[in-house]
Amino acid sequence: MMKPLSLDRRIQSLFPIALASLLIIGTARLVLDNLQSNDSRVFRLYGWPRGEKHRLPIVISPKDRIDEGCNVFEGKWVWDNESYPHYTEESCPFLVKQVTCQRNGRPDSFYKNWRWQPNECNLPRFDPLKLLQILRGKRLMFVGDSVQRAQFESMVCLVQSVIPEGKKSLRRVPPRKIFTIEEYDASIEYYWAPFIVESNSDHATNHTVKKRSVKLDSIAKHGKEWEGVDVLVFESYVWWMYKPLINATYGSPFDVKEYNVTTAYRLALETWANWIDTKINPHTQKVFFMSLSPTHLWNWEWKPGTGSDGNCFNESYPIQGPYWGTGSSLKIMDMVHDTLQQLKVNVTLLNITQLSEFRKDAHTSIYGEHKGKLLTKEQRSDPKNFADCIHWCLPGVPDTWNEILYAYLLKNYQSFL
Repeated sequence: MMKPLSLDRRIQSLFPIALASLLIIGTARLVLDNLQSNDSRVFRLYGWPRGEKHRLPIVISPKDRIDEGCNVFEGKWVWDNESYPHYTEESCPFLVKQVTCQRNGRPDSFYKNWRWQPNECNLPRFDPLKLLQILRGKRLMFVGDSVQRAQFESMVCLVQSVIPEGKKSLRRVPPRKIFTIEEYDASIEYYWAPFIVESNSDHATNHTVKKRSVKLDSIAKHGKEWEGVDVLVFESYVWWMYKPLINATYGSPFDVKEYNVTTAYRLALETWANWIDTKINPHTQKVFFMSLSPTHLWNWEWKPGTGSDGNCFNESYPIQGPYWGTGSSLKIMDMVHDTLQQLKVNVTLLNITQLSEFRKDAHTSIYGEHKGKLLTKEQRSDPKNFADCIHWCLPGVPDTWNEILYAYLLKNYQSFL
């Protein structure tokens, strides 16, 4: 008869302990819930950690992720005038005159309505709110020449419509442009560095020089501005291809020599790669490298046998079928690929060259700028000499580059928290 009584007493003695434990757990939960709320007194007094205010979980569905076995760079352009373009020249006040082709007089708008369709999968639909959540408390910086500047402007236009007025701003701090998203404590930036390494063309606005000279082993000045940036997107090609030879220094800053362009590019790429391996923290930073942006300077390349001597002027449709222009150097492509393979830090190559090769129709042509000014009537009447078949209209091809970048950021999101 004593055993049940002893058991009851033990249960009774444990009851206060269990009750106290529940009270402690409940209190701790209330404290944590309060800390997580936007009105927490602690954070009102001391502020939130950078980038943590209003952080919401990002729902990434299967359709948001690229299939592992899919090469998004192989595919075709399909007509889609229902969901493209993502924005218009009128809806994005941050575009510069160089890229607003229709506002500058281009009569057709077909170039805006093509969607890149990979062969074996779909690109996720660009969601500006998801991208801003990924970038909360972070900096995204595009580094390169004016082609890269267009990609920066494209990204700004892709996200700016969901940001309330007064909560976004664009300021110029040469050689940078900084688009700030106040509510997300984030920024999208551009840094002018046409050769990536240092050169006498590094001035953000006054970079037209008679004789270009590149410091193939100097990158520290630029690198200081890149340190700590969360997402870096590099590009450098067109400025190298002006002539077969380029003036450069390597070693002594006073010993200027003529280098073959491919040799000079390799040495510059090695300097950049060394900076990446020594300065990038792979746990907190992501690095991308854009493959070369193609040009369409000679239309006999896509119209063989016609005897034509024109260029991209008056082209309204993409090239159908296999095509590779002579302006895209396979040596440079291989060099970039090999360099990235040898890096200790992972750098993702976004190989946008082939998909852009098809878009002879999407350049600014005579509807852009020449030496900082819109073309005159006389210049427009001479497209053979004045058509710009290097830069791209916006909206346009650089939007697709950013859709692919967005897809990779989504893919890597779990390791980027």
